[in-house]
Amino acid sequence: MKLCPTGHATHPQWRMAAALVLAQLRAQMALPAYAQAPALGLLYITDHYAPQAQELLDHLSAELPEVTDWSGTVGVGVCAGNAEYFDEPALSVMLVELPCDQYRVFSGVAPLPRGGTGGFVAHTALVHADGDTPDVASLIAEMAERTTSGYVFGGLSASRTGNVQFAVGGSGNLAGHGAAGGVFGGGLSGVAFGAGVALLSRVTQGCQPVGPTHRITAAKDNVVLQLDGEPALDVLLHTLDVSLEGDPQQAVQRVRATLAGLMDADGTPGERTGHFGTDTRVRHIIGLDGVRHGVALADMVEPGMRLAFCQRNVAAARADLMRICAEIREELAPGETDLLPQGQGARADARQEAGRDAPQGAHVTYPERHIVGALYVSCSGRGGPHFGGPGAELQIVRHALGDVPLVGFFAGGEIAHHHLYGYTGVLTVFCSD
Repeated sequence: MKLCPTGHATHPQWRMAAALVLAQLRAQMALPAYAQAPALGLLYITDHYAPQAQELLDHLSAELPEVTDWSGTVGVGVCAGNAEYFDEPALSVMLVELPCDQYRVFSGVAPLPRGGTGGFVAHTALVHADGDTPDVASLIAEMAERTTSGYVFGGLSASRTGNVQFAVGGSGNLAGHGAAGGVFGGGLSGVAFGAGVALLSRVTQGCQPVGPTHRITAAKDNVVLQLDGEPALDVLLHTLDVSLEGDPQQAVQRVRATLAGLMDADGTPGERTGHFGTDTRVRHIIGLDGVRHGVALADMVEPGMRLAFCQRNVAAARADLMRICAEIREELAPGETDLLPQGQGARADARQEAGRDAPQGAHVTYPERHIVGALYVSCSGRGGPHFGGPGAELQIVRHALGDVPLVGFFAGGEIAHHHLYGYTGVLTVFCSD
C-alpha cells in the first residue's frame, strides 16, 4: 500500500470546500509516494453539509471517477491531520488503494452476508451507525460476529440535522447500491476488510475511575440496585464522599459529574491501577432511585457485571491517548519473536508472514511496517476544550505517530471490538511493509 491521499477544508459553501479538497487530493496523487489509483474513498462531513449530502457525494464521484466506492458519515466535527473542524461547515476525505478482492462496502441496501460471498470473507470492518436505530448496540455486536476477527471499529453519526451515511459499492463489490444514490439514513453501513488488509486499532478511554471496581449483585433493567451486596446509591454517595441529607445540592452536582464504567461478568479489569481496560463501556448516570436506593444508568445492566464510578479527567485522557499511540508505534517496529502457532491480530499476522516457512515455535524476525493512513473517531464530548484547546487532541496523535495521513469525525458514540463506547477515542491505522 502507498500513502493515502487526504484533503480537508472548511467553507460556508460546500462546493468551495469540495474544490479545495479536490485540489489537495489531486496534488498528492501526482506524487510517487501516494496512491495514484485509489478506488475507496472515506468521506466525513459536519452536519452543516448534511442537507446537501447527496449533491456533495455526486460531485466528488464525478470529479474522481477512479474512486468507485465510498463510505462515511456525518459528525458535529471532522478531523484531518492535526486539525479539527468543530461546529463549522467542513469535510474531510481520504482515498485508500486496496485490491478490490480485499474489501466490500455494505449498507442496509446491500448488507454484509454471513460467511462471506464471492470468495470474500470479512476479517474486520469499519462501521458507521445511526444512534437513533433501535437496539443499535446489538446490531453492532451482530456485525462483529460476521467477521472472522470479531473486531469492528467506527462510530455513531452525530448531527443536529440528518444522520446521513455514505455507502457506494462499485467495482468488485456487492450489488444493490445502484438505485439508492449512496446516501442513507438509519441502520449500519461501512467497509468490511479482508485478512490481507493490515491494520492496527486501539481504544482510549476518556475517564478515570474514582473508586474501586464493584460487582453488581442486584439489578433490574437499567437500574443498579446493589453493589457487592450494598445499596448501590449508598455506595455511590460513599465513593463521592457526599450526602443527600447534609448538602443535597453539592451531592447532586458531584453525581452529575460522575459516570459509570461497566464491564461484562467475564471481562478483565484494567491492567494498571487507575485505568480502565478496553472492555469497559462508560455510561451516564441518568437518575437516582431513592425508594430502592438504586442508580439508573443509560444502559441495561444485570447481576454479575462489574461497575466502577468514574469522572472525565483531562490529564488521564491525554496520557491514555499517548499510551495507545505508543503501543501502535511499538507494534510497527521491527523485532524478533517466537512464532505463534495461530496468529491473532495484525501484529501476529505479520509474524506468521515473516516466518511462514519456519516451524511452529521458531525464533523469527518480522519486518518494520509503516502507516499509510489513519482513521480517528472521537467522542463529540472530547473535542475542543477537553484537551486544552482546538486541535489539541489531534496534535497529540500527530506528535506520537508523525505526519501521517489521517481523517475522522467526532461521533455520538464510538465503536470498537463488538461494543458501543462513550467518551472514548478509537484510533485505527492502515499498515504496509
